[in-house]
Amino acid sequence: MQSYTIGQAARLLGVSPDTARRWADAGRVATHRDETGRRLIDGRDLAAFSVELAGSGGEENPSYTSARNAFPGIVTAIKLGDVAAQVEIQAGPHRLVSLLTREAVEELGLEVGMEATARVKSTNVHIDRS
Repeated sequence: MQSYTIGQAARLLGVSPDTARRWADAGRVATHRDETGRRLIDGRDLAAFSVELAGSGGEENPSYTSARNAFPGIVTAIKLGDVAAQVEIQAGPHRLVSLLTREAVEELGLEVGMEATARVKSTNVHIDRS
């Protein structure tokens, strides 16, 4: 499973590294240390926290972006059907849902907790693996 540094998690959540560090210090999101002593957040824990944070409406530093821009975030859910798939990405306060083929999800190797970018144009949401 992919893990994220405090700085990477902050970027995905749309907050400053100091805010992400305070949340980790307060126990709002679990961390562990790697062999070099850096604090890391497990991807699944970060995905769950990003959904909780977005649901509370409590983002301290909201980002403003055009709907045509890229939304870097974290995969929070994947629903696979026989042919189609639904992928949800939490990008700061934005929850984006993309409908794509199961084959595309498998080729991208998407998993919950993985960093990905949703690209929105008109009514289409495209997913890029980061």
